[in-house]
Amino acid sequence: MPLVSLQELPPRGALLGIDPGSKAIGVAGCDANRLISTGLETIARGKKLGPTLDRILALYDQRQSVGLVLGLPVNMDGTEGPRAQSARSLAQNILARRDIPIALWDERLSTAGAERALLEADTSRARREEVIDKVAAAWILQGAIDRLHSAR
Repeated sequence: MPLVSLQELPPRGALLGIDPGSKAIGVAGCDANRLISTGLETIARGKKLGPTLDRILALYDQRQSVGLVLGLPVNMDGTEGPRAQSARSLAQNILARRDIPIALWDERLSTAGAERALLEADTSRARREEVIDKVAAAWILQGAIDRLHSAR
């Protein structure tokens, strides 16, 4: 299955959100009604991609997900650089393992938004570093499910 648009994701069911980073991948999930996104975990990116893909797909199965929303780090001017190419590569590697619907979501400012929310919650620096990736993944997924709700 090639990448799909957000509207081409199955209309019902849980989704998994991914914030792809060079050192860690944040993972978030939402309920089957797609009301709220929650950060699930941060997966450290090792030298080999296999264990990372195994963990993403295990979470996908555990949560009975029907699709995946992958953050696409687009530059502020709308162009795609090396980080966006890395995210697209991650999507292709997931698809090589399993034929699941994956939608890319423009994640500009997701980490900044997540950081701001953590600062407003008076989260310590150490704790912010620990949770920022999964909070950014929740931010990405929430933006996507909000868009899906407004489109209906």
